[in-house]
Amino acid sequence: MKIVVCDDSKEDLKEIDGLLIKYKTEHADAEFEVECFTDSDLLYRRILDGKPGDVYILDMIMSEKTGIDIGSLIRSTDEKSVIIYITASDDFALEAYGVHAVRYLLKPVKKEQFYEAVDFAFNSIPKKKPENSYQVKTKEGQVAVPFSQIEYIENYSRVINVCMTDGKNIKSIYIRKSFNEETKPVLEDNRFIQVHKSFIINMEYVDRLAQGSITMESGKNIPVSRARTAEVKKEYLMFVSRRYGQGGGKNGL
Repeated sequence: MKIVVCDDSKEDLKEIDGLLIKYKTEHADAEFEVECFTDSDLLYRRILDGKPGDVYILDMIMSEKTGIDIGSLIRSTDEKSVIIYITASDDFALEAYGVHAVRYLLKPVKKEQFYEAVDFAFNSIPKKKPENSYQVKTKEGQVAVPFSQIEYIENYSRVINVCMTDGKNIKSIYIRKSFNEETKPVLEDNRFIQVHKSFIINMEYVDRLAQGSITMESGKNIPVSRARTAEVKKEYLMFVSRRYGQGGGKNGL
């Protein structure tokens, strides 16, 4: 999680940063990084460039872009980020409400109020679900490979070769069960389809679908068995339709 703090007063910025450091030491389960700005115009440009934070702690009155300017920009592109305002005046509370700020704190900031605001901010951010992974038994032990990093899986001589998007391969020990049984957890995920008795592909990384084969983004050509050709084409078209919209698609469609 990333917290972005912006205040054109270096003293006030240092105080907020110090409170966040204390918060982290007093909350063992808190995991976050902090990025501080004294130049509100620079932060504004960073947000325009698509480098957002998860929580923004903003001074309301700044010489370049105001806290409302920044908050309005955040809300124009992101409904999930949390905004906390810290200011010397309560004259702008209505404007803060307009960009759905969760807290409006007055300077000097009290530790208890600040901690409560940070607690509320963290609880307001949707928790990411842990990603499913494929458990591969290797000579070195069991390896968990995230589904999103699998490009395709190959079976040869009863050894499973998990080919990853970064070019690495994870090889299993000799398998006793069938290929289908060993890879059942993967095939239950709708990103994957078995295109051949020895190959399962991740449809997210298909570059081109041709007659009798599929080319992956890595350049690897995967054979498609004749018996599975119609089903593979149908499933891939449905996947592309769901993922990219009815009018979108990749090469070969």
